[in-house]
Amino acid sequence: MSASKPFIIGLTGQTGAGKTTVAKIMTEVYGSEFLPHIDCDRVTRNIVDEDAETYADILRRFPDFFTDGRFDRRKAAGLLFADSRLLARYDAAIFPHITRLINGIIDGHARDFARRGEGMILLDAPMLFESGIDRMCDVIVSCIAPERLRMERIIARDGITEQQAKARISAQHDDEFFRGRSDYIIENIGGEAALERAAADVMDKIVTENV
Repeated sequence: MSASKPFIIGLTGQTGAGKTTVAKIMTEVYGSEFLPHIDCDRVTRNIVDEDAETYADILRRFPDFFTDGRFDRRKAAGLLFADSRLLARYDAAIFPHITRLINGIIDGHARDFARRGEGMILLDAPMLFESGIDRMCDVIVSCIAPERLRMERIIARDGITEQQAKARISAQHDDEFFRGRSDYIIENIGGEAALERAAADVMDKIVTENV
């Protein structure tokens, strides 16, 4: 591993497939100093309101996504999931801003690793491939699960209707998309204990082969 370019593990997958749990397991096993977790959802959740450059760009391009001058996430989500062309336009506008912020965080961790002499980064991004962030990664881990299980999980997790859940799932890629673009696949079909073992096994393989 290079001190100037830390080893980056890209973590992605389908909504409701257990990616959040996998990230938690991996960072708990190896610790946040050796394996800092960059949660792209968290980094970008308020990016429009909190980053002036992003705010100005998105307000200009998508004024309907704003209520009283603030980015309305619920309103925007409803519009985006109902119109694939609008979603593609929005993604093309927001991804460069997301990448800019994430690069800044990675640079900070690289400086820490240079002082300590070791470390990897877990880059957790639901839109890893769509954003082009996959090009930053040294290995990619994807989480997948059967559609019915994912439907049940996101309805319970997000308090949405079955129709809304179907819209989210239909806007995402199928299993083969992830299988063809990933170094490791974690299939979440056997319960929490099985998922924990699978996540730990994958992380052990990555560390053994690259440290």
